[in-house]
Amino acid sequence: MTGSPFPHLLAPLDLGWVRLRNRALMGSMHTGLEDRAEDYPRLAAYFAERARGGAGLIVTGGIAPNRAGWLAPFAGKLTGRGELARHRLVTAAVHGEGGHICLQLLHAGRYAHHPLAVAPSALKAPITRFRPWALSTRGVVRQIDAFVRAAALAREAGYDGVEVMGSEGYLINQFIAARTNRRTDEWGGPFQNRIRFPLEIVRRTRAALGPDFILIFRLSMLDLVEGGSDFGEVIELAQGVEAAGATLINTGIGWHEARIPTIATMVPRAGFAWVTERLAPHVRLPLIATNRINDPAVAEAVLARGGAQMVSMARPFLADPEFMNKARDGRAREINVCIACNQACLDQIFEQQTASCLVNPRAGRETELRYLSASRARRIAVVGAGPAGLACATVAAERGHRVTLFERAADIGGQFNLAKRVPGKEEFEATLGYFRARLERLGVELRLSTEASAAALADGFEAVVLATGVVPRRPPIPGLAHPKVASYAEILSGRVTPGRRVAIVGAGGIGFDVAEFLSQPPGPPASLDAAAFARAWGIDTTLAGRGGLVPGGAPEARAERELWLLQRKASKPGEGLGKTTGWVHRLELRRRGVRFMAGVRYERIDDEGLHLTIDGRAELVPADTIVICAGQESERSLVAPLGARGITASLIGGAELAAELDAKRAIRQGAELAARL
Repeated sequence: MTGSPFPHLLAPLDLGWVRLRNRALMGSMHTGLEDRAEDYPRLAAYFAERARGGAGLIVTGGIAPNRAGWLAPFAGKLTGRGELARHRLVTAAVHGEGGHICLQLLHAGRYAHHPLAVAPSALKAPITRFRPWALSTRGVVRQIDAFVRAAALAREAGYDGVEVMGSEGYLINQFIAARTNRRTDEWGGPFQNRIRFPLEIVRRTRAALGPDFILIFRLSMLDLVEGGSDFGEVIELAQGVEAAGATLINTGIGWHEARIPTIATMVPRAGFAWVTERLAPHVRLPLIATNRINDPAVAEAVLARGGAQMVSMARPFLADPEFMNKARDGRAREINVCIACNQACLDQIFEQQTASCLVNPRAGRETELRYLSASRARRIAVVGAGPAGLACATVAAERGHRVTLFERAADIGGQFNLAKRVPGKEEFEATLGYFRARLERLGVELRLSTEASAAALADGFEAVVLATGVVPRRPPIPGLAHPKVASYAEILSGRVTPGRRVAIVGAGGIGFDVAEFLSQPPGPPASLDAAAFARAWGIDTTLAGRGGLVPGGAPEARAERELWLLQRKASKPGEGLGKTTGWVHRLELRRRGVRFMAGVRYERIDDEGLHLTIDGRAELVPADTIVICAGQESERSLVAPLGARGITASLIGGAELAAELDAKRAIRQGAELAARL
């Protein structure tokens, strides 16, 4: 678009019989709403909001073509006309907003969490407890039939097309890779036999549905597992998919069992776009780049290089359904950026909860968490400009209230200002940038470097919200006043420079953050540079070998400091970290030589270091610095003075509950309270 800062991103894409309004694909993201018929009105509202926000093309969460393909019992499937009515709610809602939507067909194969699982070979996956049944030759044909039938039903339901999920280690990928395909019939053995399964699905689907139906094939371009495809095979499959009748090829990166992060916040922005660009010279179809593209400028750069014709952004549309409208209207500063934390989306899905978003708690709750205009504007004071206070202040102002936000520090952010200093969490600054823009646009009166007093809060405010956060807890360890001791806040803020040997007391999320911060190798963090990230995780950017892995795996990256990460509990350190990212942090710290110690009793701190007892044995950690990460306590010093004046304040975030620093809960509480005020 002429005059736009994002001309490639905002350019329409003409597919012949349909014209997409821009180059942004809202990629597939399972929400949990796909699995029950009664949740489809909510799913329709969720997708409609993203279509209204300008997404060029939407792909649903994975829907199984039959029961064997279920991810879990009673997960979403499309097998008969009796299921069409619920899907028509979705397609009508999206089309009503001028959008286009495709249904993703996903067969779990050996990744299924149920006893009906089938796969090319009876090989159990490491991420499920069920061993699949090996498909017979006729059984293979029945699975192809199921894909084609489901695609036909999708068209009948009003979808503009389907995406065939051929990556991430699901059934189709299992046929393609020799790692999981040990068959000796016409569906196994040589590569040409192993790719018959996906090519037949694409060919037969196109033949059944005609030329005017979008058919996206999600192709695993980088398996990141031993025994995966080499890049010559990726090219051959892509060319076969093109010849079989696909409309678009979407990029798949990594199997779910891969031990390399692919979408978490420590992955650089657009950190895998180079893979799609390598394929571009070998096919004529439009290609879709994906993974960690969360900003219109990043998307524009990827498209401008010419190695992709669309960009897939799944979680960024969770974070901000208005992403594309804001980019189009010159309001990119106001985009609520996905920080790739996984906490409210993927982690909640793995805990059998509906997906939402840490920075946007309305995601998946569009019909219940509504920011309606207030019937009467009130004067509201919010104390504390951390995540909870920022969410409360901006939502209240959006609803029409007159909001004053007090913050004793010189800038907004609270604990986010510490978190953003941790390598791999730089994205937290983007959230603060979003809130700065929102405060300005909504006219919130921001009083920085201001200690709110009870007297000031009693001066004409009709509601007072305390989002005053937490203070570090000081555990009762003898010698805690020793000069060796520092709080996590002092370390992360840079107020205290640690010594060469550091003991970290507490192995929760904050302890892991401090360990990451102190063990970071010299130079720019790998989270900010795709080449450095590939080196750190053993990704072969030459694509010479199988699976895209460097022979021998990732190199060790020993930290320059000696680090001990300690906890009183006897359980595995980091057990309470996010389900989809905890393993990354544990693996990274082990590779850096951090020593984990569980089941310890802290005896005392003195000039020698930290004295412990483990299993009845006395031990000494000869630390130069001892960092206390032993939890927090709520900061509620204003509650009593306000109560003395007859003012009952609402408590949110850490002020309400000082558990592990929980931005997800803090932002959700702030938004929910503001929606009620």
